Amino acid sequence: MVITTTTPDSGEDICSTFASRYVRMPLPKFKLPEKAIPKEAAYQIINDELLLDGTPRLNLASFVTTWMEPECDKLIMASLNKNYVDMDEYPVTTELQNRCVNMIAHLFNAPFGETETAVGVGTVGSSEAIMLAGLAFKRKWQARRKLEGKPYDKPNIVTGANVQVCWEKFARYFEVELKEVKLSEGYYVMDPVKAADMVDENTICVAAILGSTLTGEFENVKLLNDLLVKKNKETGWDTPIHVDAASGGFIAPFLHPELEWDFRLPLVKSINVSGHKYGLVYAGVGWVIWRSKEDLPDELVFHINYLGSDQPTFTLNFSKGSSQIIAQYYQFIRLGFEGYKNIMENCTENARMLKEGIEKTGRFDIVSKDVGVPLVAFSLKDSSKYTVFQISENLRRFGWIVPAYTMPPNAEHIAVLRVVIREDFSRTLAERLVADIDRVLKEMDEIPSSHFSTKAAHVTATVDETQDGNGGRKHVEKSAKETQEEVINTWRRFVASKRTGVC
Repeated sequence: MVITTTTPDSGEDICSTFASRYVRMPLPKFKLPEKAIPKEAAYQIINDELLLDGTPRLNLASFVTTWMEPECDKLIMASLNKNYVDMDEYPVTTELQNRCVNMIAHLFNAPFGETETAVGVGTVGSSEAIMLAGLAFKRKWQARRKLEGKPYDKPNIVTGANVQVCWEKFARYFEVELKEVKLSEGYYVMDPVKAADMVDENTICVAAILGSTLTGEFENVKLLNDLLVKKNKETGWDTPIHVDAASGGFIAPFLHPELEWDFRLPLVKSINVSGHKYGLVYAGVGWVIWRSKEDLPDELVFHINYLGSDQPTFTLNFSKGSSQIIAQYYQFIRLGFEGYKNIMENCTENARMLKEGIEKTGRFDIVSKDVGVPLVAFSLKDSSKYTVFQISENLRRFGWIVPAYTMPPNAEHIAVLRVVIREDFSRTLAERLVADIDRVLKEMDEIPSSHFSTKAAHVTATVDETQDGNGGRKHVEKSAKETQEEVINTWRRFVASKRTGVC
């Protein structure tokens, strides 16, 4: 296809089929260009640069949906120009959001009748949903403290150290102390007993995670509820629970319906879930559901009428697209309970197959659990020669994006690789990934240790030199754990030194 025609100095017309004729000078990075260029050239310039991005379906770091059916893609494209906040202008879109809220509330066993309207809202993602839920807890707690004539300036939330960074953002942005239950080796989720012990009169809620980002594990919300019921009775407090079900909210109801984690537990007052994770919608939609109207303070709900009618709104942002909400409703009516159950079962089976393949290499310990989000997290049994960070880097040569990270305090000496299994990650791809992991391991085995020493300041597995009491050198034996900690810390410093640009 001919993009444009240029006329050189000779006067001869040349048909240009490549946009590079417009980028002989460096592309603008800081200032708007002085002149316009043809739309075809602008498209090709940007498209060519995007080729250097990773492939979304091979991005095994992300929980976010990377594939939807063509029919849903059409609905998304047709509604890209709809601003969801214009509820009076787009009443059907508003109705579809309300239907989604009702369906999710019933899925989570909210105490509503069959035809009663649930209390909830669509958000940009679980981060916004958590901010809204946290604000509701803070205001409820403050109002109660004011009535009791007690100080209300030092609220706190109790969580596990494994919470997603959005909880830290909420605490910092809205001036709430974050009290974290530290992890321990082999136990990478919040301990409900320790969490209940940390609760005090200033605790606005305890946040439990249904599907830890680190290992996919479901926290024991039932035990936490029972412990807090007892503590509330003894102290006269009214400490509630919020469940961060960003990843697990669309998994547990279909695979583990007997598991009590939702509104069946009396202290669970609100739940957030990400529609763009296992809700099977492209990035940009989350949901937060409240147990009842009493759990969402009226003072947080704004009413506006300058868009044509009275519109109640409780969001952190104002304008947002309608596409993902419409896509969520499409998935609900397209798949139904049966369809979601089938997809989650398939993801779990592929995770099991991948886990078995990784175990057969004999080189890794599996740290993820069988009950939880379908993912496989695994650590090297021996990190004396190379680390999981270097394995992750080498897998990129085959197109795979597999994250490597360290656990939070007090388990930061454990470093793992994690593979998230989404709907579009097939058994064939799982088999290929295992083969590529095995290939990377064998290649790295053949590389002299000195190579890794140069790149990652590698230390030997068991011996280190230190100053002795006479100013000389002596050899000190190091445990495998100490060595791994040193390797991880060195690699962290190396990665940090490579970071540039705006965060």
